[in-house]
Amino acid sequence: MALCHVSFDHQGLSENTHVMFLSTPPMNEGQTGESFGKCARTNEGCRIYSEACLKLCQEVDIKCIDLWTAIQQRDDWKTVCFTDGIHLSSEGSKLVGEEILKALAEEPSLCWRSLPTEFDEDSVFDPVDEEGKNINISNL
Repeated sequence: MALCHVSFDHQGLSENTHVMFLSTPPMNEGQTGESFGKCARTNEGCRIYSEACLKLCQEVDIKCIDLWTAIQQRDDWKTVCFTDGIHLSSEGSKLVGEEILKALAEEPSLCWRSLPTEFDEDSVFDPVDEEGKNINISNL
């Protein structure tokens, strides 16, 4: 239920806040064994956690991306998606990005450009242009 609390806390920040979850990705147990030795975490455990996350998100009507399934659809997922069996490689991260973009295409209301701007004041954290002035991305 902690996952519910996280989502409701974030959605409670503003009526304009939208939340999307990513399920647990799979893991390559063989690769983790080489990197870390015997590991208590298993790919089966990742599947169970992923399915629980998907079920909970469906119950509370929150978009959730099924990374456990999406990553394993590649034939070479075990060799290209991880650096050590757990952490995503650049190829694994690219796949996650593609899944997020797919979800945004299916649910355009989740895309940041479609959300109303709440905090549009200039900030020192905005990107800087070649003249040294801040670029407020809220105004783009």
